Amino acid sequence: MEAPLSKKKNLKIFPSMLSGDFGHLADEAKRAEEAGADGLHLDIMDGHFVPNITFGPKVVAAINRATSLFLDIHLMIYNPYEYIERFVEAGADSVTFHLEATEDVHPTLDYIRKCGVRRGLALSPETSVEMVQKFLAHTDLILLMSVRPGFGGQEFMPQVLKKIEYTRALAHRVGIDHLDIQVDGGINPETGARCAKAGAHILVSGHYLYKSPDMKKAIEKLR
Repeated sequence: MEAPLSKKKNLKIFPSMLSGDFGHLADEAKRAEEAGADGLHLDIMDGHFVPNITFGPKVVAAINRATSLFLDIHLMIYNPYEYIERFVEAGADSVTFHLEATEDVHPTLDYIRKCGVRRGLALSPETSVEMVQKFLAHTDLILLMSVRPGFGGQEFMPQVLKKIEYTRALAHRVGIDHLDIQVDGGINPETGARCAKAGAHILVSGHYLYKSPDMKKAIEKLR
């Protein structure tokens, strides 16, 4: 039987800047920091792996200058290996890339570690969670998407809950207690509670937090 979440990890809240005002990203970063967020989730999209384009290393560097928050970089791009160093230099504290975006998963994970930041592996909704088994010992975080990657404001896909439970149980069984389980997509107090109960440690929330008139109260409610 897996250990209760409260005995393993404290729940962390990462606002997703994909839902922020792109014309005032520095202010949006400061707003999240003042509201008590644990970090910022930055979605990097290339228009190829997903049908959208967001921002690159220079924008991440500007956000880094505006806040002391942990910067959680989520690469939704092909060939992630080639961009890791640039995002680390820009201020990334963690870099996560998609299992579906490269055949060089182990080398990419190893290179993120060599760059001195936390390393994460993301799975899209259609990807079998059993794929994580051979990578657990080489990563700090598994990101389970609860929407299809590429756009904010989508509805939560409840099938991710079984994936969370599976990943949590697997990590506990093999003794990888450092592993974080992150969920991204459609997170609000109701869906966030279901994810935390299933074993998630980090909740990424964009629309709910950034569209709230009081982000501090929204974060407190989400916790």
